[in-house]
Amino acid sequence: MIDVNNESGMEADQLGLVALARFALDRLRIHPLADLSILLVDETTMADYHERFMDLPGPTDVMSFPMDELHAPRDDDEPPMGLLGDIVLCPQVTALQASENGREPNAEAEYLLIHGLLHLLGHDHADPDEKAVMFSLNDKIIAAWELARTERASS
Repeated sequence: MIDVNNESGMEADQLGLVALARFALDRLRIHPLADLSILLVDETTMADYHERFMDLPGPTDVMSFPMDELHAPRDDDEPPMGLLGDIVLCPQVTALQASENGREPNAEAEYLLIHGLLHLLGHDHADPDEKAVMFSLNDKIIAAWELARTERASS
């Protein structure tokens, strides 16, 4: 189950975020009954989380809080089921940084949702090799999502 709670005070495409999360989880072969929570918060709340959990000042764009430490299965493994955890997004920060990354605000939120989801699945970008793997996978999922969206729109 994918749950979205918007406490940010900004409009957000909640159905779109759920659809993207489902698309990504299917591509990553995570069991369809795995639980994911997406929370949209304001800058003050995100700054509080960022300081409390990362010991860093100010708001950030996305934070992930894994629960059952699920990982994408190997080809011959069964899809894992359980609690993926929480992805916290800050639409205000996302909107401000979107142009810096050459994206529209909704596209930036989508990119960061996948980024947060990959963190929940154990990916990291602390060293260059891990970063290359994580960002490549993030880009592949977003590209597949955009292609699928284009195909749906033209049919």
